[in-house]
Amino acid sequence: METARALAAPATSRPRTVEAIFRDFSARRAGLVRALTSDVDDFFDSCDPDKENLCLYGHPDGTWEVSLPAEEVPPELPEPALGINFARNGMDRRDWLSLVAVHSDSWLLSVAFFFGAPLSANERKRLFSMINDLPNVYESMVDRKQRDRSGVDSSGKSRHSSKPKQRTDDVRPKNSRAVAREEDDDDDEEEHSETFCGSCSGIYNASEFWIGCDICERWFHGKCVRITPAKADHIKHYKCPECSSSKKIRQ
Repeated sequence: METARALAAPATSRPRTVEAIFRDFSARRAGLVRALTSDVDDFFDSCDPDKENLCLYGHPDGTWEVSLPAEEVPPELPEPALGINFARNGMDRRDWLSLVAVHSDSWLLSVAFFFGAPLSANERKRLFSMINDLPNVYESMVDRKQRDRSGVDSSGKSRHSSKPKQRTDDVRPKNSRAVAREEDDDDDEEEHSETFCGSCSGIYNASEFWIGCDICERWFHGKCVRITPAKADHIKHYKCPECSSSKKIRQ
């Protein structure tokens, strides 16, 4: 039986540079983070203990999938943890999700360095440094839970500030797309609740500082890209690390 979608891309289209491998890693990671945070109920329901051995896959397009492992022996790419569904009902839900998260982190690294095997030692070191700058899946899942708990005050109302606009309604400040902390209403909070950080894939939280890239138009936690509100005030056009790195390569 085949997986619902092939894990591996054709050899000719596989990522071969540090930047391409990092993009592949980031996209797969984003899918896994989403499975364990915003899509956690769907993920939980997909892991039926009565089914065969199931694996959680993150795909290069940023989506996730619970599916059977590849039939090829050995598989074309490293496989994620097998049989995650069997322990679902035998463990505390939070502990089970944490276990899936740490196995997912291990799998992401194995795939990245499978692709990175032909790289030089310095390139592999740079790839690891880029990967290590991102919160891992486990950290992102725990951070999301902590934000969910701390984002509600004693009256049960969420804290609010101005926030990233959706692509169809993107209004930028003159000097940058930094997000200031100021009061806003509940309807606006709900409208933008599905904005994800382009670095850690964490969902938008009004109590945090965000900044938008003027090149790729993705939004980021200030802490993920090491930009503070004070620093953002002096940035005319902000470029995220990935866009900055791509420009250097072209030069």
